[in-house]
Amino acid sequence: MLLAGTVVVDSETVLDDGAVVVENDRIVAVGRRADLVDAYADHEHRTFDLLLPGLVGGHVHSVQSLGRGIADDTALLDWLFDYVLPMEGSMGAEAMRTAATLGYLECLESGTTTVVDHLSVHHADQAFEAAGEVGIRGLLGKVMMDKDSPDRLEESTQEALDESERLIREYHGSHDDRIRYAVTPRFAVSCTEACLRGARDLADRYDGVRIHTHASENRDEIATVEKETGMRNVHWLDEVGLTGEDVVLAHCVWTDEAEREVLAETGTHVVHCPSSNMKLASGVAPVTDYLDRGINVALGNDGPPCNNTLDEFTELRQASLLQKVEGLDPTTLPADEVFEMATRNGARAAGFERVGELREGWKADVVGLSTDVTRATPVADVLSHLVYAAHGDDVVFTMVDGEVLYEDGEHVGVDAAAVRERASELAADIRDRVGS
Repeated sequence: MLLAGTVVVDSETVLDDGAVVVENDRIVAVGRRADLVDAYADHEHRTFDLLLPGLVGGHVHSVQSLGRGIADDTALLDWLFDYVLPMEGSMGAEAMRTAATLGYLECLESGTTTVVDHLSVHHADQAFEAAGEVGIRGLLGKVMMDKDSPDRLEESTQEALDESERLIREYHGSHDDRIRYAVTPRFAVSCTEACLRGARDLADRYDGVRIHTHASENRDEIATVEKETGMRNVHWLDEVGLTGEDVVLAHCVWTDEAEREVLAETGTHVVHCPSSNMKLASGVAPVTDYLDRGINVALGNDGPPCNNTLDEFTELRQASLLQKVEGLDPTTLPADEVFEMATRNGARAAGFERVGELREGWKADVVGLSTDVTRATPVADVLSHLVYAAHGDDVVFTMVDGEVLYEDGEHVGVDAAAVRERASELAADIRDRVGS
């Protein structure tokens, strides 16, 4: 297949009249359209206004999709323990499968082709099955919670580790390595030292398995960890082995100088979730300082109950504007840097090689956008448009691993209308049962 249009190869290279040629799951050529059309005349040709690498949701909660709007205007720990965790604890296998499917469909139709997905304690296999069926690329993990958690979610340390290992053996590297596993302690507040150390041991036993958890999102969370361990959050995670190149830490809003040194020295990845941090009033993550230190910072949405959307284009705009106003500097976090966070930086955090740019030999994760809207007139600079003006609604084409999954408002191979209808029914039932 030959895809033509203005091609955003990466954050530095834009081809005004370019083309991307896809064969099987790979990009086999990228260049000027005039140079490629004749050479690949036998390929199906399609034309779009803009072509760009699929976005990477560096931290999402797909299975929270049924809780969109249930806990607005609520403080983080109240939001979590009074609303979101009771919802998760009440969800059976069908609800988990439906919620994950709903989340992945939303991602694909708004240009996100890869997710780092923080699931729940039970029925995580349903999300793995949904990801395989829908076709999204993902680093997924079952949540581990073995202390100070609701009854329906708290499990023993051994149960958490055993179930995680079962899922690794079944799903890590599945679907032609499109689906990988991350050992996923929820956060230090709900995990014992044995659980956290066990997470490191488990990840070390399997090649390519990563670790994904929350860290330093909120000052109350940090105070709780410090009271229990005598250490600030990042120092505690470092002590138990949860830092390093294979570790993805969501948020990291409240870190001190010494913690930032640890993140930089260990090569730990940070995921910035600006909309969630603003909505929950968690604070403003020091993104520019992290980047200046060489820390890899990706971009995420968090979950529908605290965002309330999985549209990554929203996060592009929010991330840049939030850093500008925090530093009172309009030059801070320009469009090319934040676009890099949402593409190649996210792929690095997720551990996917040759993902996040449109290059020969790389995976064919390609998104097509329309600019046939007043909001996109004129497009003076493509990256500026993508970061400051584009919406997920502009996406008209999404390809993952060379497979077209979304085109012209329709999902391929999935009855999205049926999924939305069932999701609404299940969400209403959950609200009735848990009283949200």
